[in-house]
Amino acid sequence: MKKKAIEKIPFLTLPGVRRGKTVEYVAVTDIREIAAEPHLFIEVYRNRKDSKDIPVVRIALTGKDFGTFFPGTGAWSGSRITSGTRDSHGLVWREDGGHVLRSREDREKENVLYSQKDLERIRAFTNETVWREESWWDFIDRRQKDITSEKYRKKGMRKYERRQAALEERIENTGILPEGKILQYADQAVFGSRHTIFYRKHGPRVTVACTECGGVTVARWKQGQSYESRFERTVEEPVENHYGICPECGKTGLYVPQGRAGRMRAQKGYLFLGQQYQKTGFVLRYVEVEKEWVLEEAWENGLEMVYAHEKLSGTEVARIYFEPGKKVQKDYHKHDPYSGKDFWDDCNLSGLANITIKPGKIMPETFGAVKGSFLRYSALEEYCAAEKTDTSPVDYLERYLHTPQIEMLVKMGLTGVVRGLMACHYGIVQDADAERPELFLGIRKERVKQLVREKGDTDILTVMQMERRMHRCWTDSQIKCLAEAGIGDRVSEVLMYMGVQKFLNRVAKYAGCGYGTGCSTAVSRLQGTASRYTDYLNMRHALGYDMTNTVYLFPRNLDAAHARMVEESNKKEADIRIASVCARYPLIKKHYRRYRKQFYFADGEFLIRPARDAGEIVMEGRILHHCVGGDGYLKKHNDGKGIILFLRAADAPDTPYITVEIDPEKKKIRQWYGAHDKKPDKERMQEWLDAYVVRLKCGQGAAGQDAAQVTGQGFPAAM
Repeated sequence: MKKKAIEKIPFLTLPGVRRGKTVEYVAVTDIREIAAEPHLFIEVYRNRKDSKDIPVVRIALTGKDFGTFFPGTGAWSGSRITSGTRDSHGLVWREDGGHVLRSREDREKENVLYSQKDLERIRAFTNETVWREESWWDFIDRRQKDITSEKYRKKGMRKYERRQAALEERIENTGILPEGKILQYADQAVFGSRHTIFYRKHGPRVTVACTECGGVTVARWKQGQSYESRFERTVEEPVENHYGICPECGKTGLYVPQGRAGRMRAQKGYLFLGQQYQKTGFVLRYVEVEKEWVLEEAWENGLEMVYAHEKLSGTEVARIYFEPGKKVQKDYHKHDPYSGKDFWDDCNLSGLANITIKPGKIMPETFGAVKGSFLRYSALEEYCAAEKTDTSPVDYLERYLHTPQIEMLVKMGLTGVVRGLMACHYGIVQDADAERPELFLGIRKERVKQLVREKGDTDILTVMQMERRMHRCWTDSQIKCLAEAGIGDRVSEVLMYMGVQKFLNRVAKYAGCGYGTGCSTAVSRLQGTASRYTDYLNMRHALGYDMTNTVYLFPRNLDAAHARMVEESNKKEADIRIASVCARYPLIKKHYRRYRKQFYFADGEFLIRPARDAGEIVMEGRILHHCVGGDGYLKKHNDGKGIILFLRAADAPDTPYITVEIDPEKKKIRQWYGAHDKKPDKERMQEWLDAYVVRLKCGQGAAGQDAAQVTGQGFPAAM
C-alpha cells in the first residue's frame, strides 16, 4: 500500500453532523485511484461541529491490501476495523478500545454512515454479504479478514516452498547409503553374529534346524542300547536358552524349542553412519536395523521342521545435518499410509508418533568423515572410545556446538562431566565462557588431577565445587567419602557443629560400614545414614537445643534420637496450627458454655459434648485421622452453622472415639465417624445417636416427632 500517496490526498471532510444524542461517530466514503488502482477511503469523524475537517481515522482498502491511518498521531496500523478484544466490540476509532461491552443495537446507533450512498459504495467495493447492513463496518471487516487470510496463506506457502527446496537440495547432495556394508557391520556389532538352532526332541532322537546354514538334521542325543544305534549320528543334548553347535555348519547358536519358534520376535538395534556433506559439512545417518530368526514348518507326520533362515534388514530413519554457521537440521523418513509411499520431511511427527533418535553403534567410517568437516576438533572419536557403550553422536555434537569446551574435557578424560552436559545438566558449569577447566567447573586448580583420576565423576565434582564455595581445604580421601555419603550442599549445615572428618567418622559408625568398599549395599546405608544424621542435627538446631553439647551432637542411637526429634517437631507444628486456628475462630470458645447447655448429654455408658475451642477440634482430627480439623468445619462451627460434638466413653472422657457434626437449627445429625472414617459398632452407636436426637427435640418442645435421619457423608480421610 502506497502510504505516502494516501497521506497526500486531502481529507473528505464531513458535510454536516447527524442529529441524535446517541450518534458519536459519522463515517464518509469515497473511491480514489492511486497508481491506476482503485482505493476505497473510509473516514470516520466525531459527530461534533468542531470535528468536521480532520477525521479520527482514515481507512484505505484495495482489492489486495488495507491500512489504517490516524491523523492525530500520523501513525499507520495494520489493524482491522474491528480490533477489539471482546467479540469484535472494539472499533479502531473508539477511544475505549472496545473494552466497554455494548450490544449490537447500541453500536449501530453510535456509529453511522453519513448517507445511503456511502453504504452502497462500501457494498459494491467489498462485494461481501453481512447479516445486518446497519453494522456497515462488517462489510469492511470481512474484506480485511479475507485479505489477511490470503496474506498468511501466501506467506506460509512461500515458507513451505523454501523449506521444500532446501530439503530437495539436502537430498540431492547426500551420498549413497552403503546398505550392504551397514548390514554386515550391524550383524557383527549390534547382533553379535547371533544364530538360532531350533530343536524338537522325540524320544532319544532330536531334530535340529540351524538359521545360519538352513540345514535340518535328525540325530541321536542319547546313546541307544542296540548294536545298530552305535553307528547312528549323535549330537549333544539341546537345552533351552543354552548355546550349542550346529552339526551341519559348526556355527554356534542359541537353542530354542520348536514350540517357541512362533514366539520369536525380531531383535532391533540402531547405528549411525557419518558422511561428509558438501565441502565442510557433516551428516549423520540414523539407521534402524532388524534381525529375525525364522523357522519354516510343514505338516506331514505332524508339524515338521523344513528349513530355517535369518532375515537382516535396515531402514534409514533420520538424517542430521551439521553445517558451519547454520542450525542443526534433522530430516525424518516418513510413510504416507494413503498413497503407500515413503518420503523425507524436515520436521518430526507429533504426539506419541514422535520419532526418537536413540543411542546406538557408530560405524568406524564416521570418524574419518568428521576429520574432513568443520567438526574435526570435536573429539567425538575419543569420547566414544572412552564410553565403550552405545552413545548418541547427535547429542554429543549438538552439545559441542553449544559448549566447545567439551573437546577439552574429553581429551582430559572427564567423560563423566561430558555425560552430564549431554543430559543438559548445566548446573555443574560455573563459568560457561571460561577456557580453563578449573574455572569452567568452579573448583580449585589442584583438584583437576583428582577429578581426572575419577573420570569426571559428577558426585565428586559437586563436593569439589562446594569445597571452593566454602573456602575449605579437604583431603582427597575426605572428598571421595563426602561424595559417597551423597549429602551434597547439606554438608555446609553439618560443618557448623563439627569438622568434616568427625562427621564422616560418625556416619560410618552409625551405618556400621566403611567407605570405599564398592558394595552397593554399603553405599546405600552410608547415604541413608548421612541424610538421617543431617536431618537430626537440623531438627535439634531448629528446636533451640544447645548444639555445643556433645550429648546432642553424638547420640548413642541415631534412629531413636531421630524419631524423638520428628515427634517433637510435629508437636511444635501442631502447637503453631492450634494457636493459629484459635486466633482465627474465637467464637468456638466464646460460645462453648451455651452449646454445652444445649447439646451436652451423658448416661452411664457414653457422653457427648461440644468442642471447647478450635484447637480441640484440630487435635480430634489428628488423633482420629480425619479432616474435621479443616478450615471448612471450623468456620461452620464458628458461625454456628454446624456444631462439632465429641462422643466418648463415660469412663474415658478424654479419649477421642466418635466425632459428630450436627445441624443446630434442625437438630439433625449430618454425619458421624470414628477413626480413619470408620463407624465403630455402627448399629449400636446409630441407635444411641438416634435416641440422643429425639431427646434434643423433646427438650425443644417437639415431643412426638420422629428422630431425624442420620446422613452418611463422612469426613474426608486425613492425608
